[in-house]
Amino acid sequence: MPDSRSDLPEAADRRLGTGAFSSGLSVPELAACLQMGLRPVALVQGFSVMQWGWSTGMSAFRQSPGRMALAGGGAAAGYAESWPCPHGMMDHSWGQNYEQSWVEAAWAEGFGSSYRRMVEEAQEAGAHGVIGIVDTTRHLADMNVTEFHITGTAVALDDRPPPAPSAAPWTTYLAGQRLAKLLEAGLAPVSVTAAMASVGVWPNCVTEYLMRGGTYSWTTGSAGSAGEVDQVTRAEAAVRSLARQSIRQQLGGDTLHGARFAAHRSESAQGGHVIECTMRGTRVRRFEALGPVPAPRPTVRLS
Repeated sequence: MPDSRSDLPEAADRRLGTGAFSSGLSVPELAACLQMGLRPVALVQGFSVMQWGWSTGMSAFRQSPGRMALAGGGAAAGYAESWPCPHGMMDHSWGQNYEQSWVEAAWAEGFGSSYRRMVEEAQEAGAHGVIGIVDTTRHLADMNVTEFHITGTAVALDDRPPPAPSAAPWTTYLAGQRLAKLLEAGLAPVSVTAAMASVGVWPNCVTEYLMRGGTYSWTTGSAGSAGEVDQVTRAEAAVRSLARQSIRQQLGGDTLHGARFAAHRSESAQGGHVIECTMRGTRVRRFEALGPVPAPRPTVRLS
């Protein structure tokens, strides 16, 4: 039966209580970590499955589009831009780019839940930190259901006393020589940091025509001319900017190491589409002045 002090599943308690250690590290990464005095104690992980509906926000937007418009001094929260029909025709569609804050909040809750469960496993194993973190996010079928899975190798410091039960371990995507060089440079990992931004694109008549492969120039009236799809370009730039802003809010006075961007586009209800951008990295903090970085040392010898 699981320990009454733990909220972990019974299978996790059984795995962590065997006495043997497990690791997700490669051989060179394991050798480098042992050289730094980091002893693997367990492979830890966390899961979360979230469900949200793309059509919910789109329907609200279509019913009250005036709430979303920021162009010209609107009062909507978050990013929004309006794209009226350039021809002045009442029967042509207008468009808008708008931040889907409800999607961002659901993503943050799913990632945060899986991360906290991984940290709980690391605390149960008596770890000081978690290294070599790998997180994956995937959509399950066509049900607007997203699975979050995060794994890492919990490590203990050989020259330190066991951490207090309430102490949260530090976490990092780094391992092996990359982690060693970070420490040699006087920087210490604090935690992994991730954020997702989501921008919905409701195309106006010009954007819709161009995204379908049309090449007619609405400005010169000539066929076969090339031009930028401005509404989509602005949405792509905005979603990356929103992801960076969210990361900066999480960092406080620290810095981000190993930043990675990933963008994804999906079709949404009523002819629009959604652009998502995730940004990940390791939050690091300086603990000593930068000095000369020593020459690299081999961790595995062939003879």
